[in-house]
Amino acid sequence: MTDDSRCPCLSGETYGACCGRFHAGLAAGGPYPPTAAALMRSRYSASAVGDLSYLKATWHPRTRPADLAPDGVTWRRLDVLGTVAGGPFDTAGVVEFAAHYRFPAGAGRLHEVSRFVREGRRWF
Repeated sequence: MTDDSRCPCLSGETYGACCGRFHAGLAAGGPYPPTAAALMRSRYSASAVGDLSYLKATWHPRTRPADLAPDGVTWRRLDVLGTVAGGPFDTAGVVEFAAHYRFPAGAGRLHEVSRFVREGRRWF
């Protein structure tokens, strides 16, 4: 994916101006997503572009799996359905979303309500 491609999270921004800057910022020490919803979007985009290292690094250590492997899923669309807190001055937030995907056996939709925490300057 190039920086001038449309961002997979469907924010309307380019990848470089949206989630790509967070993916690149992880190794550079920032920028980091400023809100829980921005982290959710960047994690979805990381799944869409196959950036498993970003997914692992932004997963809270208490619940993070030991290893992540490609799963053959093609992520097609993200709908952020709602948020509770999770703003730039909060330490916790909730994001409800639906992520649409395709895989060899067909298509599906993942609907989830995810909890996020901010520790220091970073959301997990």
